Amino acid sequence: MSSDPDAETRAELAALLAATDLAATDLADRFAGSLEFGTAGLRGVLGAGPNRMNRAVVLRTTWGLAAYLVESVQNARSRGVVIGFDGRRKSAVFAEDAAAVLAAAGIRVHLFRDVAPTPLTAFAVGHLGCAAGVMITASHNPPEYNGYKAYWTNGAQIIPPIDAGIAEAIERAPAAQDVPRADLASARASGTVTSVPASVERAYLDGVRALSVTPLGASGKRDLRVVYTAMHGVGDRLARAAFAEAGFTHVTSVPEQSAPDGDFPTVAFPNPEEKGAMDLSFALATKLGADLVLANDPDADRLAAAIPSRGEGPPRGWLQFTGNQVGVLLGNHVLERGRREGRRLALVSLVSSPMLGVIARELGVHYEETLTGFKWIANRAMDLEARDGLRFVFGYEEALGYTVGDLVRDKDGISAAVLFAELAAHLAAEGRTLADELERLYRRYGLFTSSQVNLTRKGAGGVAEIRGMMDGLRARSPSAIGGLDVVATADFEARTRTEGGLTRALELPRSNVLAFELAGGSRIIARPSGTEPKVKFYFDVREVVRADEPLAAAEARARVVVTALEEAFVAMAT
Repeated sequence: MSSDPDAETRAELAALLAATDLAATDLADRFAGSLEFGTAGLRGVLGAGPNRMNRAVVLRTTWGLAAYLVESVQNARSRGVVIGFDGRRKSAVFAEDAAAVLAAAGIRVHLFRDVAPTPLTAFAVGHLGCAAGVMITASHNPPEYNGYKAYWTNGAQIIPPIDAGIAEAIERAPAAQDVPRADLASARASGTVTSVPASVERAYLDGVRALSVTPLGASGKRDLRVVYTAMHGVGDRLARAAFAEAGFTHVTSVPEQSAPDGDFPTVAFPNPEEKGAMDLSFALATKLGADLVLANDPDADRLAAAIPSRGEGPPRGWLQFTGNQVGVLLGNHVLERGRREGRRLALVSLVSSPMLGVIARELGVHYEETLTGFKWIANRAMDLEARDGLRFVFGYEEALGYTVGDLVRDKDGISAAVLFAELAAHLAAEGRTLADELERLYRRYGLFTSSQVNLTRKGAGGVAEIRGMMDGLRARSPSAIGGLDVVATADFEARTRTEGGLTRALELPRSNVLAFELAGGSRIIARPSGTEPKVKFYFDVREVVRADEPLAAAEARARVVVTALEEAFVAMAT
């Protein structure tokens, strides 16, 4: 309390200390440790204490970031740092605190005037040539969360060893009340803190328009009726501008969710994947007779999509695509219909469906899988661009994250939404739907069905149990799972892949992940969660669709195989 400069959180702690039974409070958890700064920056529940998100934590974190920048980046002070923030509780306060600390360290600050989507902040880092970027957001987490996301000089999220260097500098930071802070009014007057210019947004929108695969005029169906929701986040204004410039004239926002609101009053969990989160969108789309529903998460870096389900007459249902299905549809659109010049590159996270890899290889596109997290996709893309002269055209991860081209070196739900609407318009001009396109791809490349099983193991004993599961899977080296032969095994902790008795090294960084490649193109991946007390098992099944059978028959066969794999693998792991 004595080191906290924020009267609000000091009072919060005082109230906890006044409780008659301290064991009944969460005081112990608040001081059980400190939020750890890693490759995703910081994220946690708002509240007082070092194990929560608050001003004291933000001040010390920014001091560490400033110290590391000055030590490791040439001309860091003059290049400056971009700071963006979303509409969550305390986001604007945290952004101003970060600006004040950086300004006190003599580092120029480009601070957004108002809330900004995460992809716009990431874009601004590269567009303004900054040394780093900070985005205050907790993305799609529940209302009680907030976070601090860091971008490096290349406009991508930080990766090792940068994260460790910043974390070490944070450890050297003084007590929060002793962290130097500039007066923002004076810093603005001196030019140390400036507002991000409007030209950044203009350049971003120009960049989105340039990503078009089927340019305006190539299709007569830009009059699709689209319902869009920002999920109480910060995407509405910029997304609607991007839609309008792409020629979509019938876009309607869900009014209850269009303005930023950190309380998220209409959704318990503001993630488009969560059950019920899209209900208002579907209700409005049904009322308007919409052709397409698109949703961003609160910081607009993720995208969900749905279309009317097949069948005639009311009640009208909605088919929401999975993250993998959106990734395959959007990725194929870019790879099959986009510019072919140069050596093209597509990247996905290794827990995403392998279907895009099959498509990419047939189209002559270099394809690789990275560790989970978009930071790995963005940084690997830049490595391959510089080393091998490849041209990055598309990347995705199954958790609704997509990026097209090199406009943003992170997932971008706004440009992805525009390109997905463009695909729907292109298909409509041909008299087809997104469901028709997905079936076409399944019949050509195989039906890929994905599922996930999570096993929760809480507490210190749970950590050991999860580690034991992973060690046990390594020791067993099964030759078959659920009736399918294991043709290869990849151990990303050992950084090896073994097939037919031959072992080769993997390029990916070390990570506690196992992959079992099965006969026929199916696959199982096991990994502990990086943020929750869970071990996650991912199942991808490939089923050939016969020319003379309905797709539903192949889907039923695939579900049988998925169920058998789930049961066999969970039994083997536990």
